[in-house]
This record gives sequence, structure tokens and C-alpha cells, in this order.
Amino acid sequence: MAENKVKSRGLGRGLSALMADVNESPVSQNDSGVRRADMMVPIENISPNPDQPRRRFDPEHLEDLANSIREKGVIQPLIVREVAGENGKYEIVAGERRWRASQKAQLHELPVVIRDFNDTEVLEIAIIENIQRSDLNPVEEAAGYRQLMDKFGHTQEVLSKALGKSRSHIANLMRLLNLSPDIQEMLEEGKLSAGHARALITSDHAEEIAKRIVAEGLSVRQTEGLVKKYASGETDKPKKPKVEKDADTKALEGDLGANLGMKVAIDHKPGGEAGQITIKYTNMDQLDELCRILSAT
Repeated sequence: MAENKVKSRGLGRGLSALMADVNESPVSQNDSGVRRADMMVPIENISPNPDQPRRRFDPEHLEDLANSIREKGVIQPLIVREVAGENGKYEIVAGERRWRASQKAQLHELPVVIRDFNDTEVLEIAIIENIQRSDLNPVEEAAGYRQLMDKFGHTQEVLSKALGKSRSHIANLMRLLNLSPDIQEMLEEGKLSAGHARALITSDHAEEIAKRIVAEGLSVRQTEGLVKKYASGETDKPKKPKVEKDADTKALEGDLGANLGMKVAIDHKPGGEAGQITIKYTNMDQLDELCRILSAT
């Protein structure tokens, strides 16, 4: 193990101190501000964290990173910890994307910074690293905050200071988790923005409005206006065009209505063979008469 390894601060250290161990290394930076590696490790001696919360790695993004690594190498070392009982073997704490891309780039060894983290701290850092990635969708980011609060008891204030995010940003994103699974899926697929979703949180018609946003390409401002209309009972739904009945249909309605003594409406689908007849009765006597006519043999 390298001699310049920064000693662990011990268990129970705060989130900010924990992230300082990952994001900072004042005794081992070069003039350009890039952290120096403790050592170079054969790539086959490095394994991913089996409890890594993120399971999906975009193939296109990995290929772009691999191309960059082929040209410039791995600029930022991986954060690793020693695998207990296996000399010379290391487990990734932060940097699995770089490790995967380096395999694509066919590198034989990687620069690493070694840290002494326990299993809980490794999981905590893995979640935080995912949150800090720029390609997370709003639902993934919100779920990361929820994990940090539920699993480790962190408050929004602690997360705000440690991650450099405003408390309002964290609070607003976490509110998205109150939306239905269908709306969250639209967010994950990029069909809705976080702004759209925030406007839907308090609506009793969120799913219906969400479908309209996607179908009509509504802006966030238009969505906010639509939510207010639904709340006031003005649904602003697009009206179906009224189909004008032809003269023959109107005449048939009149004849049937005269024979039955009731109002008759015929709805025939244009260009088709199907349709429906609606007969309206105004009292029980008319209903009895209708039943007698329909059941007559």
C-alpha cells in the first residue's frame, strides 16, 4: 500500500468529512489540481462494488469515455479499498464508470487512491457519487436523496452542505417521489421535465394532465395554467367535433320516435356499418310499454 495514504478518520465521521476523503486530497495533488494516485494497479485486480446502487451504465456514454481514455488516459484516479483477505485485490468505492470504460479502452493498469472505508461508508459514497453525476434523471436523483435520509439518517440540511445543493432543490426533487409510478416513468424517459412534474404534485388529475402534456407538447407555464383550470372544474378538454346527421337518419329517428311515443336518437359511425340507438323514456309506463314491444313475439 502506498506510504502517502491518508489515514481514515474513524467510524462515525460526518457526511462532509466522509466526502472530503473522496473529493479532496491536499497532500497528493499536482500543480494542475488533479489528484495523484497512491499507486497503479493491474485492472484485473480491481473489482466493482457488488452493492453499487446504480445498475445501468449507458453504452454510448461509456464508449465516449473509453475514446477519451484512449487519447488522454485516466486523469482522475479511482477510489478503492482493499479486499479483506485478498492481498493486492481492490474493490471500487468510486469510479466504476472509469473502470468499465478503461476495459473498453484495453488499459492494463489504473491509477487508484486507497481509502479505508467500511461497508456502510462505501454504500453511502456510492449513492452520493450517483447523485453528483450529471446524467441522472430527476427521479433517480430524488431516490438517491431518499436513500441517504432513510438509510443513514441525514437531514436535508446536512445533504445541502455536503453536496453543494440548495435545500429547496433537494426538497423539490424529493416531492417528485409522491407522484404516481406512471408519471415517474414519464420523468425517467424524459417525456416530462422536473418543472412539469412539480406542477402536477398537488393536482387530483395529475395522470390525465401528464398525458396531455406529452400529447400536446405543453410548456411548464401552460401546464401550471391547466392544473388551475382542472382545480376550478374547467377541464379545458379538447371537444370532439360534432358529426352532423344526414336527412335519412333524422327522418328515421322521427318515424321511430312517433311510433314509440318516445325520443329516439340514432348514432351511426360515418363510413361504417355499426352504431347505436338510444331510446329515452320519461316514466315507468313508457318503460313498461317499451319492454312489451321488445318482448313481443
